[in-house]
Amino acid sequence: MKAYLLLSFMVLAITGYSQATNDDLIKVYDTFEDFSEVLTKSEDKTYVINFWATWCKPCIAELPFFDNLGEEYKNRDVEVILVSLDFRDRIKKSLIPFVEKNNIKSEVVLLADTKTNDWIDKVDSSWSGAIPATLIYDQESYQFLEHEFESYEELKSLIEQFIKS
Repeated sequence: MKAYLLLSFMVLAITGYSQATNDDLIKVYDTFEDFSEVLTKSEDKTYVINFWATWCKPCIAELPFFDNLGEEYKNRDVEVILVSLDFRDRIKKSLIPFVEKNNIKSEVVLLADTKTNDWIDKVDSSWSGAIPATLIYDQESYQFLEHEFESYEELKSLIEQFIKS
């Protein structure tokens, strides 16, 4: 009986620790004002910000391209940030399991501000609000794209042009 209780305690302790670690996997921005720091980083890097959601089929199709880009260009001062637009109450049920199941290595953040009409134009005035959408910027250049990338090569070609500019 003591061995069973000890084993049960150990399982609960490990499960609790794992859950706490998973919660730290994704930074949550409750307001666009807090999130805007992601759009104004000034380090000498190229930032690739992809807006997506777990319920968006075209978003899911292109996510591996961004993850591969982040890995391939990590030593070339390219930083990929995947901005989920899932609802906050779905973080444990959908978002974290999706990130873990797909072994996403890029930084994933959740923009939980549901007042999209107040902040979409602040990302880019041409944005209709449709996803997937991607913002690429550095200290000298800025480009916003509201479409799905069809291939990794398409995304990579854009980044190569961006880095050389």
